[in-house]
Amino acid sequence: MTDAAHNSPLSDPIPDKPPRSQWEEVWSQFRRHRGAMISLFILVVIVAGTYLGPLIWRADPQAIPSTLDMIKQRDARPIYTSIWDSGAKVQWANPLGTDNLARDNLARLMYGGRVSIAVGLLAMALSIVLGALVGVLAGYFRRLDSPLMRLTDLFLALPLLPLILVASLLFREPLSAAFGVEGGTFVLIVSLIGITSWMQTARIVRGDVLALKEREFVLAAKSVGTRPGRLIRRHVLPNVLSPIMVSATLGIATAIITESALSFLGFGFPPDFPTWGRLLNDSVDRMVSFPERVLWPGLMISLTVLCVNYIGDGLRDALDPRIRGR
Repeated sequence: MTDAAHNSPLSDPIPDKPPRSQWEEVWSQFRRHRGAMISLFILVVIVAGTYLGPLIWRADPQAIPSTLDMIKQRDARPIYTSIWDSGAKVQWANPLGTDNLARDNLARLMYGGRVSIAVGLLAMALSIVLGALVGVLAGYFRRLDSPLMRLTDLFLALPLLPLILVASLLFREPLSAAFGVEGGTFVLIVSLIGITSWMQTARIVRGDVLALKEREFVLAAKSVGTRPGRLIRRHVLPNVLSPIMVSATLGIATAIITESALSFLGFGFPPDFPTWGRLLNDSVDRMVSFPERVLWPGLMISLTVLCVNYIGDGLRDALDPRIRGR
């Protein structure tokens, strides 16, 4: 073959680089979302602080000193209050001060974040599994569509917060007897939040499955005798992954807020087991004298939820091929 044939305009050019994968395209689009990238950085810092911080700051969040030491160390103000209040009792061994039982506020904040984030992740996973299962079954099998969607409408019509409060009173004792007080409460809260927050995911997934099952590649798979279970696993679920992932990020925020509300109302974890919502509940009575005790857990809840929402917004843009590259 001559050089002229190589340089012919009719010949296909040889690409210099191999084509990028779909996930590389998604990451490239996600990086263009400035709010999502900043939120991802802040969320990583918060998660690292809650899970790795106790390895550095080894104060026991539940330790109560003896009576004499408790009187000396309780209600200590944070270090930064000494800048404008020279008369404040500041304990330099406690950067964020202590509570009315002389427990370290920084250790309780980090430990409470670990519990709140774990509740958010596990409750989100449970709600996503339930929502995706109901959505796929309702969208793919016509005979299951009506009963599953009426069940979804029933859950949407229920007042969820009163329902969660009643269920927590009914099932707290049996679960505490089976898993312990703290373990039973954790299982109860995760289960209640997950079971009552799958409906939006189910509706979104059902709508996408209804459109997908009429596409050519699904009809071709049916024509060669592919069983419904294999067809759903190989062709339907991978194509509804985008809305599921976006719904998952928003589900984390919903679960954290719900857990905080339950703990704030006194239906969450025991008083000696810190979470961000429990810290808020314990600080309300002394909010005027010690406003920082409300500020820090409230700020952590707000930042975490805001960051997760921005990350979900960035994932929605990155995973949508109609927006990608705009």
